[in-house]
Amino acid sequence: MMSACGFAVLLFDPASPVVTIVRAPLPRFAAMGIAMGLTLMVDIYAPWGRLSGAHLNPAVTLTFYRLGKMARRDLLGYVVAQFTGGLLGTGVATLLFRPWIADAAVDYAVTVPGATGSGIAFLAELLISFVLMLAVLSASSRPRLARYTGVIAGLLVALYVTFETPISGMSMNPARTVGSAAFAHRWTALWLYFAAPLLGMLGAGELFRSSRASRARSCAKLHHDSRFRCIFCEHHSPRPGVWEGDPTR
Repeated sequence: MMSACGFAVLLFDPASPVVTIVRAPLPRFAAMGIAMGLTLMVDIYAPWGRLSGAHLNPAVTLTFYRLGKMARRDLLGYVVAQFTGGLLGTGVATLLFRPWIADAAVDYAVTVPGATGSGIAFLAELLISFVLMLAVLSASSRPRLARYTGVIAGLLVALYVTFETPISGMSMNPARTVGSAAFAHRWTALWLYFAAPLLGMLGAGELFRSSRASRARSCAKLHHDSRFRCIFCEHHSPRPGVWEGDPTR
């Protein structure tokens, strides 16, 4: 959220030199997409991401839970942490980037439907959430692709921010939307930013379950590193602290 708000100020605030130099919105959306894609990759491959699994998103966590890849006792903690992180990140960004973050062109990087309306925004959020989750599940279940799951997710996010932002604000994440909305005091069509990502990602999970790839042993981390404890692998292990199917062995 700090990255999203910071780059939104840099790329869209009227007082920013970038806006003066680059008038067309598409190149600035593309730059925002690259920034967000790289931010996601850093979160996934950095030590904290390798430890937690870098879900960042309640819809991702609920999908992994639905697929039986995490224990019920861990579900609530992840979701609470995601919403708390979204609020704290936006709060810190508000302190760092005041007053520019409150400008109407930035508006705390809030996600609201574009000119095409809430219905089209819902369909767009549903589609991008479905594709992202299906890509993550498909890549992470294949040994040759598993290490690149974070790269694939980052590239998709970069494309989504570039081309889909004008339609819905490109959220895919209820915690991300709430983080911005709480400070912007804009709760426009909040329902769709909960419903669309959840339906899209859970739908991808159901499709994945029906495929052969679902039989492969994989955990709920977006990047599994055997040097870091994995509570998801332990959940599947008959012996505490050991997962018999650890693909890194």
